[in-house]
Formats: sequence, structure tokens, C-alpha cells
Amino acid sequence: MYHNPVRLLTVAFAVFSMFFGAGNLIYPLQVGLTSGIHGIVGLIGFLLTAVLLPYLGLFAMILFDGNYNEFFNRLGIIPGQALLCACLMVIGPLIAIPRIVTLSHVMTAPFIPIPFLQEITPLSSLIFSFFFLGITFIATYRPGRVVDVIGNVITPLLLASLGLIIVVGLWHTEAPIPTRTDWWTIFSTNLVRGYETLDLLAGIFFASTVINMLKNNITGDNKMRALTALCMRAGGIGVSMLALVYTAMHFLGVFHAYGTEYMNAGELFSYISFKILGTYGAAVIATAVLMACLSTAIALCATVARYVQYTLFRNRIAYVYALLLTIVSSIPLTICGLSIVLKWTAGPLVYIGYPMLITLTICNILYKTMSIKTIKIPMIMTFLITTISYFLK
Repeated sequence: MYHNPVRLLTVAFAVFSMFFGAGNLIYPLQVGLTSGIHGIVGLIGFLLTAVLLPYLGLFAMILFDGNYNEFFNRLGIIPGQALLCACLMVIGPLIAIPRIVTLSHVMTAPFIPIPFLQEITPLSSLIFSFFFLGITFIATYRPGRVVDVIGNVITPLLLASLGLIIVVGLWHTEAPIPTRTDWWTIFSTNLVRGYETLDLLAGIFFASTVINMLKNNITGDNKMRALTALCMRAGGIGVSMLALVYTAMHFLGVFHAYGTEYMNAGELFSYISFKILGTYGAAVIATAVLMACLSTAIALCATVARYVQYTLFRNRIAYVYALLLTIVSSIPLTICGLSIVLKWTAGPLVYIGYPMLITLTICNILYKTMSIKTIKIPMIMTFLITTISYFLK
């Protein structure tokens, strides 16, 4: 089955769209904005963490056959399950899903024909959340169709709309943004910015979701080999597309973000897109935003719902109820506004927990590929170093 080019592209498109959410629309633009004439230096730093880390997550989960319980339980059952639960809360109702909803509201507000929803208030945010998450539920309630919905419908619309913005923007370039910042500061700042996409988390859990969904569709004597080949090829194509789109959007930031230094993250993409396409391009811009946001929201909700169903409730509730619970629990934080959600992104869950996940991923890859069993000492050292550095900064 992995020789089927249509299926390969469907899975590759799904991998790309799962990663390319609302935050991924603004981060590469910010790279260009902060790097200016030293854009290549900033881009390299960003790609190292925004592309390499999620691919490591994909690779690691392929080695573990999509079983994230086995992946985390190498720490021991109790600490492993505690870290697993914390990670899923981060990509679920505590950070990632509310961030997607609030960002999509801010970024699509200029295109909404209802004046009340164009204003970012707690009530308008609540109403927008119900609409957005309602669409997410409709697209997600049949888990076996998630990859096909994302790969066959959402990704082509996303790529077409983004492609138009990128092509027109790079065809009509302006002078690059001047900067006096030294190259090391630019590199390190954007290395951290790529880290803040949290896409290693996505790589681990999205890979698990994709692998488990594809298992039922692959037949033959060498199912595991076929599955591994399909996931490796599709993952490589997906993250390559991600790097290509990041690079192009970074140049949009370099050539079109002058004067946006004081805009918030959610306004940046809309401003640059309007600048490139004008008001007549509103439909294209809105499509790009909604497709980017929906693709990741669908993948995240499906992933967290599977965990809620099978781990928290031990399969005593149906998937659809687990999905509803995931969606409803994500709503409260969306009412708080984008600034509050982004502050959560910069909190200890990310700056202490995420480095531990990176260490765990590397240790698990070494375990599967080189039989190196050491894991607890590196994890303890990572925890101590990140905890001390976080509270001293």
C-alpha cells in the first residue's frame, strides 16, 4: 500500500496540516520581522527547532509503533503516565487548543460579517469558540476519517490560499527590514521561537494518531514494514513542505513587515496579507487562516479524545463523548483572550516540561536504534537545569 502515490500524498498532506496551525502562520513572519537583513541566520535557528524537533517525534513514534504509553513508560509507570498526562493537557485544553481558537478569532475578526464578533470581548470570544469548536467536532467525530478529511480537503485549500499570498508577496518585494541586532542574538531568539511552536509534542501524538488509524487500512504479510515505510516517507514529505512554507513566509516577514513591530501576534498575518492582496483578497486570507487553524484543532481534539477514552476512562465511554469532553474543557481559557493564553505558553509547563520531553525523545531513539538504556539520569539533570534556569531568569 505504501507504493500508492495518492495515499502517500494524502498522509503527507495530513502531516503537514496537523503541524501547520494558527501559531505557525505567525511565527515565521516574526522570524523575518526580527531578523531583517540577517534573515537567513534567523531562519536557520527557527528551522532547527520548528522542523527538526517534530520530525524526531515522528521518527521516535514510528520506532515505538505508535504506542505512546510504551514511549513514556520507559521512565517508569507513575512518572511516565504523569508526564504523558501533562503533555496531553498542554496540547489540549490548557494551552494548544485555546491558543488555536483565540488566534483564529483575532486573525479572522476583520473578515467576519457580524460587527459584534469583530470585537474581541469575552462574550464574542465565547460565541466564536462555540462556532469554531462545533465545526471541529463535526470534522472529528468519525476518527477513522480524520487523516482523509485533513489530507484531501483542508490541506489543498490551505496550500492554495497560502501559495497565492506567498507568490504575490515575493513577486512584489520591498526593501528588507534594517536591524542592528547581532547575528547570535537573532539566531538564539529564533531558535527559542521555533521551540515555542511546541511541535515536538505534535510530532509524538499526531504520529501516534496517524499510525493507529493507518494500521486498519494496510493489508498483506508485511504490514509493519509497509506501515513504517508509508509513515517515514509521508513524514519526510510533510516536514519538508513545512520547512518550505516556513522559509517562504519568513521572507514575507523580511520584505513586508516593516512598521509592524508593535502589533500583536494575531494581527501580523492579517496585516501583511492585506498589504499583499488588498481588500479583494479577504476571502483568500480568511481561507488560509481557517484551514490552518482547523487542521491542527481537528488533529489535537482527536488525539486528546483518544487518550480520554482509552486511558482516563479505560474505554468505558464512547469516543464521541470523550471528544465532547475535550472540546468543552477547552472553552474556558478561550474566553480569557489571546494575551493570557500566550502567557501560559511561556510558563513552566513549557520551559520545564518541554526540555524533558526533548530529552526523553532522544533517549528513546537511542534506546531503539543503539540499545542505550540510560534515561532517568538525563531526565533528572534536565529537570534540575531547566527548573533552576526558569526561576532565575
